[in-house]
Amino acid sequence: MISAIVNGQTVAQAYLIVVPDIKGDGYRLIAGDGGSFNYGNNAFHGSVPQQLNGALPNKPVVGGDNTVSNQGYWMVASDGGMFSFGDAQFFGSLPDAQHLNGKLPNKPIVGMVRTPTGNGYWMVATDGGVFAFGDAKFLGSLPDAQHLNGKLPNQPIIGMAATPSGDGYWLAAADGGIFNFGDAPFFGSVPAQLGGKLPNKPVVAIAATLTGSGLWLAASDGGMFSFGNVPFFGSLPDAQHLNGRLPNLPIVGMHAIPGGTGYRMAAADGGVFDFGSAGFFGSLPGEIHKLPNLPVVAMSRL
Repeated sequence: MISAIVNGQTVAQAYLIVVPDIKGDGYRLIAGDGGSFNYGNNAFHGSVPQQLNGALPNKPVVGGDNTVSNQGYWMVASDGGMFSFGDAQFFGSLPDAQHLNGKLPNKPIVGMVRTPTGNGYWMVATDGGVFAFGDAKFLGSLPDAQHLNGKLPNQPIIGMAATPSGDGYWLAAADGGIFNFGDAPFFGSVPAQLGGKLPNKPVVAIAATLTGSGLWLAASDGGMFSFGNVPFFGSLPDAQHLNGRLPNLPIVGMHAIPGGTGYRMAAADGGVFDFGSAGFFGSLPGEIHKLPNLPVVAMSRL
């Protein structure tokens, strides 16, 4: 998230999200105002302001995902509002009668992920609340008896990833904690990987392989952490990107390409950084030669 502060007061906040293409040959950058910027073989199917006749969403867009066909996509806002484009079907949004007795979520929504069929999706909130729509199964949320002795997570949840069966999912927290539900295996956490220490900067994104055999977590400074049987392809800063410098603005998202042979990270200014076999198809600074109206927020799974 990027904030504009005037005289000590936050007057605007912005997000930019990166959504991968199903085949790995493209990606989508989504801004906090619901703008969509497409690269490679990702087609443009509309934006939130376009859908709302020029109006902005009530709350910032914070996540998104592509349809199975790659001919559509969803965007979700922090209040649980859902926007569908192309062949993406609308299965519901928050508040609704099926969740929380029609009330808004207790904490902001921070992400979404579709089911393997594309006939449903989950939303996740910063307190670990999970909300299922369509054919998405509710398999648990935080707090619960299986995690942290029923306490809330130590730091906010930042995103989620689903297993290929649709019978499980992982939630990731800003401190690198990972919480598994259903048939999602537990592969470890960042603090465990670092000998009990926290990451240098908060974790901001999670991506799982198509087989569900491993996952990656990305931090806002470009740090990358791999779990399960997935390889490590690199992190920022490195010699291949920006002459070894840190990104100009924080990393806000990532995704893995099919086969688990590479991944991309995206920064709040729309910068895109490719690793392994992931191809580079462009970035926002290179396309529009200025910052987006509202920054990028996350990179969702394939």
